[in-house]
Amino acid sequence: MKEQWRFLTTGYNNAFYNMALDYAILSANRERKVPPTVRFYGWMPSGISIGYFQSLIEEVNIEQCKNLGVDCVRRITGGGAVFHEKEVTYSIVVPESHPRIPKNILKSYSRICGAIIKGLDKLDIESKYMPINDIVANGKKISGNAQTRKENTVLQHGTIITDVDVEKMFSLLKVPNEKIKDKLIADVKQRVTSIKHEIGKEPLFGDVVNALKVGFEEEFNVDLVKGEVTEFEKNLAKSYESNRFSKKEWNFRR
Repeated sequence: MKEQWRFLTTGYNNAFYNMALDYAILSANRERKVPPTVRFYGWMPSGISIGYFQSLIEEVNIEQCKNLGVDCVRRITGGGAVFHEKEVTYSIVVPESHPRIPKNILKSYSRICGAIIKGLDKLDIESKYMPINDIVANGKKISGNAQTRKENTVLQHGTIITDVDVEKMFSLLKVPNEKIKDKLIADVKQRVTSIKHEIGKEPLFGDVVNALKVGFEEEFNVDLVKGEVTEFEKNLAKSYESNRFSKKEWNFRR
């Protein structure tokens, strides 16, 4: 019998709760209250997440985010600023000691991204892993990923882009020199793709989730069993949201 991992779909939530729930699941798994967990979710309203080591003021046009009602949040994972709008986001939480998770960071990125690649294949999109943390289709980025390891537990989350509005993204992210913004927009349009662009139609959120679920099951040789967020996790997520991820002290700390 295959090992069973928990499968969560938590719908659309704001940026602060999304990051809080990922952290709450990590905490619950660390305490062995829940099994390894794969979660899929979306962002409403749209959001920008910045990497743990970044400066919100340096990376993000905060005034424009306010004008457009876009949340800004700091992740506990590293990496760069990401605009979250039309996408399916996943997170995987699993003990660092789990035999299916390589100890080597690069190899663990490759393994987890392998699940996304298998999922995209179900949508008739051929893709490949591009170290350290991207997945590309037809040479263009379709997924970005970030990982952290805390208290012997691995959290990796990432985006699978379903559609992208590059002009809107660059109105929200700061560009050091306005003169090169048009060049950057053109460059990103050359380097970034989406499920919609690859298959020629707007994908349904649920269809993407179902394909990725199968990808995780195949890559890790497990059964993902539909579960619910526990009361422990809900309470912890609310606490993390109010005391950390929605706080100016957290988001503007650098």
